Amino acid sequence: MNGVLIPHTPIAVDFWSLRRAGSARLFFLTHMHSDHTVGLTSTWTRPLYCSPITAYLLHRHLQVSKQWIRALEVGESHVLPLDEVGRETMTVTLLDANHCPGSVMFLFEGYFGTILYTGDFRYTPSMLKEPALRLGKQIHTLYLDNTNYNPDLVLPSREEAARQIVELIRKHPQHNVKIGLYSLGKESLLERLALEFQTWVVLSPRRLELVQLLGLADVFTVEEKAGRIHAVDHMEICHSAMLRWNQTHPTIAILPTSRKIYRSHPDIHVIPYSDHSSYSELRVFVAALKPCQVVPIVRRQPCRDYFQDSLSPRLSVPLIPDSVQQYMSSSSRNPSFLWLFLERKLKRLRTQGVVFESLEEDADHSQADRDSKKTKNENLAGELEKQPSRHPLQIKKQSFPDVCSREGEGAVPSSESQKMMTIVTTPSGFPVHLRSTNEKFPSLETGEEIGVGPYLVPMGDSVALGGTENQRAWMGQDSPLSPSSEAAHLLASEFRGLALKYLLTPVNFIQTGFSSRVFDQQVEKYHKLLSTDGRVQNDNLA
Repeated sequence: MNGVLIPHTPIAVDFWSLRRAGSARLFFLTHMHSDHTVGLTSTWTRPLYCSPITAYLLHRHLQVSKQWIRALEVGESHVLPLDEVGRETMTVTLLDANHCPGSVMFLFEGYFGTILYTGDFRYTPSMLKEPALRLGKQIHTLYLDNTNYNPDLVLPSREEAARQIVELIRKHPQHNVKIGLYSLGKESLLERLALEFQTWVVLSPRRLELVQLLGLADVFTVEEKAGRIHAVDHMEICHSAMLRWNQTHPTIAILPTSRKIYRSHPDIHVIPYSDHSSYSELRVFVAALKPCQVVPIVRRQPCRDYFQDSLSPRLSVPLIPDSVQQYMSSSSRNPSFLWLFLERKLKRLRTQGVVFESLEEDADHSQADRDSKKTKNENLAGELEKQPSRHPLQIKKQSFPDVCSREGEGAVPSSESQKMMTIVTTPSGFPVHLRSTNEKFPSLETGEEIGVGPYLVPMGDSVALGGTENQRAWMGQDSPLSPSSEAAHLLASEFRGLALKYLLTPVNFIQTGFSSRVFDQQVEKYHKLLSTDGRVQNDNLA
């Protein structure tokens, strides 16, 4: 299991064994590959933080309850409590890991210093341009994906490896092609091959749902005989399968991986297309960040002393604040009502002391990104229209909507690293169907629910106005209160948060024995009465 309990903190990343979790109280998931979800099942009952795409897949495929899934926006900073008294908090920023759909790196900042946990990632120079990393921030501990940390292993870029795959298929024009993959990842490679060879790519129904979620070109199908390129599970590619496939039609198999694999058949080809950083890329990444220490994530493959020339001086072990120690040593690992209350209270807090790009500059980048994506998708459609098609293959134009032109939606600059943006819609119940694209998870920033369906749009504050009364209260967007009461006027002008409404609600109005949600409803009921009547009658206090 590639998971870590971060020492001297209540943080666990990709670690799901509660029996061995000790004092861990905050759990983070980098992505949905099976070696990072060992022990994570539908019985999970702790808050779990991840990206919106991972949140969807987590609920869809592992049936983890939405009650515990916290979808955090990629490229933004989020504040989380580290105790139950509101004294200590930390900031976590999600960065695109360039590994598979939904994969992220976590940047933690708090009393423990600054910790960057890469998870599985493929380095690109654009990562160092992320606002959270390019401010000269000192990384105290770097948890590094060292899968390919071998000086003797020379890997091509993914672009070069993709060209090698194209050339190999081109040399076998009459052959069917089996691409051996894991359950998640390399979807963009499949899209490229479909467009290059003007053929459908045959997928399993489960993978077809995923590519529709990602908004890729419409070049995928589940019809077995519709196209010559088939994506199969990598374990299916073996000697007996090659014999069986070649009995009906000439077939080659391709395994796009950097791992050493025994070729059991001459028509099985291993191409070093990797979603993990190469040795040289890791060297560049560490040299640029200059962390105080590097901790390998893959423990069976230590980094030895390769990074010594790129490290900053080590710092002393951080002291754990008393309130955090008490939180970590609490007898129950289940989150208390008080902690959940603090988590919600911190939803809209922004990081202090972090300088982001100007709105104008970000807006320019955002517009440029949208124009680029729109042009790319129009080109994809145009390329197939120009080519004579022997298959009933048509690419749907996947142009992104201009969010600035929609009423009630505010355009927000998107992260450079974010391959997909994220929809924010008004809360509603959702069926677990991918095509409906109504899957939503609570966002810590706004209280609104985050959708992950194929057209993804950055969220803006104005969208929140469509939320429920309770959610608008948490966001400071309550309906205007009646001016007939002096207390109501005070609430309308200054005290719009639900937390402060709690403080102004008489204790004898709240009945015990309810869940936190019912407590919220009782508080809202009291202030609704206060706003409409200007006073609360004694018979309403019963």
